[in-house]
Amino acid sequence: MSLIPATILTGFLGSGKTTLLKRVLQEAHGQKIAVIENEFGEENIDSDILVSDTNEQIIQMSNGCICCTIREDLRSTLQLLAAKKRKGLLDFERVVIETTGVADPGPVAQTFFMDDEIAETYLLDSILTLVDAKHAGRQLDDRQEARRQVGFADQIFISKTDLVARDDTQALMYRLKHMNPRAPQKAVHFGEVALSEVFDLRGFNLNAKLDIDPDFLKEEEEHAHHDHEHEHGDACDHPSHDHGHHHHHDDDVKSFVFKSELAFDPARLEDFLGAVVNIYGPRMLRYKGVLHMKGTDRKVIFQGVHQLMGSDLGPLWGEAETRTSRMVFIGIDLPKDIFLQGLEQCLI
Repeated sequence: MSLIPATILTGFLGSGKTTLLKRVLQEAHGQKIAVIENEFGEENIDSDILVSDTNEQIIQMSNGCICCTIREDLRSTLQLLAAKKRKGLLDFERVVIETTGVADPGPVAQTFFMDDEIAETYLLDSILTLVDAKHAGRQLDDRQEARRQVGFADQIFISKTDLVARDDTQALMYRLKHMNPRAPQKAVHFGEVALSEVFDLRGFNLNAKLDIDPDFLKEEEEHAHHDHEHEHGDACDHPSHDHGHHHHHDDDVKSFVFKSELAFDPARLEDFLGAVVNIYGPRMLRYKGVLHMKGTDRKVIFQGVHQLMGSDLGPLWGEAETRTSRMVFIGIDLPKDIFLQGLEQCLI
C-alpha cells in the first residue's frame, strides 16, 4: 500500500480554515479525503456544516485542548483510519487535519515521525497556514500561537485581503516573509484555492528543492553588516519599505540563513547540530538545508521540526554548479550569532 498523504491545515481563529476545507470537500475532484478535526470545546459547529454537505468520512475529536492531548489522540485516530482502510471499511486517499485556531502545529507534525506505524502508513505532505489579513497584525503582535503557525508553514494563504488597503497587505506579506522566507505566500478569496495549491506540495520531502525566496537571501547579504532593525534614511529605496507607515515589528519568530561555499566536516557538523537541537529544539520550529559535505559528490539534504532532525543524500552536484551550503532556521528567539559562528566552525 503506498503512503497516504496528510496535510495539516492551521491558522488563527477566523482565518477561513473551515471555508477552505468545505471547498476542498465539495469540489468535484474525485478524491476521497478523510478529515480529522481537532475541535476546541464540546460544540462541534464545523462538523455539522461539513457532515451535512458531504459524504466524507469525518473523525471528530472533542477532547478539549489540542495542545496537551492531541498527540495521543491523533496517533490513535490515524491508526484507526489506516486499520479501517486496510479492512475495506473506509475508503480514502488522503487525510486533512484541521487544527484549532490556537494550536501549535509542531506536535501534530511530529506525530508523523515519532511513531513507526504512522510513519510507515502516512506521508506528511505539508503544513498550510491561513492568515487573516484584517486581523493578522494584532494576532501576530499578541499571540505566540499565531506567530508559530507562520513559522511552521510550507505554504501561507492570506485571506480577507479585500477588506484591507493594498499597502497593509504588502506590509503584512513583508512581515511574514521575515518570519518564514521559505513558505510561498498567496492571497486567496473565501477559500477559493486550486487543489493543486493545497495538495501534493511535498513541503516535508527531503529531496524537494530548498525554497528560500532569492530576494530574501540577497537582502540578508546586504544587511549582513548591520542589524535588520536599522532606521532607513531617505536614500533607502527598498520596495518593501514604505516610509509612510512601515511599522517595526520585533517578532519572536524570526528566520536567518547560513551560506558558505566551504565544505562541512561531517563529524563536527553532526556534533554541533546535535548540541543546538538539544538546547534549542523546542524553540526551533522548522529548519532545512542543502549541504556541501566533505567526502561526497552528492548534496546532503537536511531538515527538522523541533528536536527531530533527519538528513538524506540528494542528487549529485552539477558539473558547473558552485557547491554552496544553504540553510534556513526558523524559530523563537534563536541566538543567530551562536548558530552562525558554530556553523562556521564546522567548515573544513
